[in-house]
Amino acid sequence: MDQQIINLFDEYTHKPLTRDEFIRRLAKITGSIAAAMAILPMLEVNYARAETVKNQDERLVTENITYPGDDCTMKGYLARPKENKKYGAVVVIHENRGLNAHIEDVTRRAALAGYLALAPDALSPMGGTPSDEDKARDMIGKLDATKNQNNFIKAFDYLKTRPEFNGNANLRHSASWRP
Repeated sequence: MDQQIINLFDEYTHKPLTRDEFIRRLAKITGSIAAAMAILPMLEVNYARAETVKNQDERLVTENITYPGDDCTMKGYLARPKENKKYGAVVVIHENRGLNAHIEDVTRRAALAGYLALAPDALSPMGGTPSDEDKARDMIGKLDATKNQNNFIKAFDYLKTRPEFNGNANLRHSASWRP
């Protein structure tokens, strides 16, 4: 794939570039709107194909949880191995697209590696992560940084209440998780 297209997609996913502007510039690089639309599926995430650990994996227990946040109720996705015992914990921090299917998959991978894994939804104060990634990116930029940090710190307080937790915890960014 042409490096110009990769650079443009990187700008779109990591900088404030609207979808309309991205498509307009992609069409200019590729020569037409039709060519741009043909390339677009190769650039965007296909969560169904990217899933590593199935949502209903019989080796795991998963659940959607809530816990008290900084002036809000935080939502999160929790996964652990099926065996009832105590586990060290990992808090999975999502990217600017919110708590999506990919982050849930990363959380399940951590659980399969033997952890009690929690992925808080930073967008909980705004109702939670929307299915539209562009909207999620816009919402992330509107979060109060101090409250957002406090909400992630409170995830550790929540983990302390879990009977499966052994008292050891780590913070991991989703991109850095390697079981």
